[in-house]
Amino acid sequence: MKIKSILTFASIFAILSLSAQTFPKLSETFRLKQLNQPTGKVRMILDTDTYNEVDDQFALAYALLSPEKIELEAIYAAPFYNNRSANAGDGMEKSYDEILRLLKFMDKPSDGFAFRGSDRYLENIETPIHSEAALDLIKKAMASSPDDPLYVVTIGCITNIASAILIEPKIIKNIVVVWLGGNSLDWPTQREFNLQQDVLAAQVVFNSGVPLVTMPCNPVVSHFHTTIPELKYYLEDKNELADYLYNIVVEYSGGHKAYSKVIWDVTAIAWLVNHSWIPTNIVHSPILTDQITFSVDRSRHFIRMATSLNRDAIFRDLFEKLGK
Repeated sequence: MKIKSILTFASIFAILSLSAQTFPKLSETFRLKQLNQPTGKVRMILDTDTYNEVDDQFALAYALLSPEKIELEAIYAAPFYNNRSANAGDGMEKSYDEILRLLKFMDKPSDGFAFRGSDRYLENIETPIHSEAALDLIKKAMASSPDDPLYVVTIGCITNIASAILIEPKIIKNIVVVWLGGNSLDWPTQREFNLQQDVLAAQVVFNSGVPLVTMPCNPVVSHFHTTIPELKYYLEDKNELADYLYNIVVEYSGGHKAYSKVIWDVTAIAWLVNHSWIPTNIVHSPILTDQITFSVDRSRHFIRMATSLNRDAIFRDLFEKLGK
């Protein structure tokens, strides 16, 4: 069943306001070309609320350990607010510190590579938040081209990317955004953590026309589970990084023996490593309402959306790389 929301006047006003913003007009032919699954090595930045849970750490490590497919050019700290942070800005700072911790494990210098992102969420759909991350994204995107786009993989709330687009809308021609956020079009609600942290930022991105690939949490990447015994077998005592990843999941589990954890952020990286592991469809971009639901409008521009995944193939590649 397709979910069609009853729009309030506030929703309609927000959508019309976004539509009136000056974004470059991309043809569907161009957009579909940019949405083709990449087959070679890609240039990528990673935008991550790294301290939010324990899955971002796996995704960051996986990106750095996949140089045959990914040239990682920068990592941005995204804001988040839950029981692991005092506010959105504190979440961003803790994520930045976690990024530095992981880079140290991997002997990767952080200078000119790791950047702080927004310390808050968007307050309206017109005013961006200037941050190191947003400005660096603009710099790298403007130095890119449609023939060699910059893949912007974001696995937290999408504030940094929305701000960059609002500051310099021209970047949408030179980037492809891959976002793990929201749920599938048929899911009853979009009240998913990454999306609902900053609904305004998500509205900006969906309405900007930027080439966009989404990894719906439910019911797609929510299947990317692992267990403590599996992690113990593949990671424990393999190396310092693997031990760290194993131990943070054990700690996060609270000591429960029968425990599984979704490590879904890895899937956004996996699509770039081997898109056959995560089948996708071309669909019309939904309208994100202020009730945090999707309305379907088949006159809207196209995006690409994941529909399923090969759990075993992705974990096989991830564990092999982490264990070396």
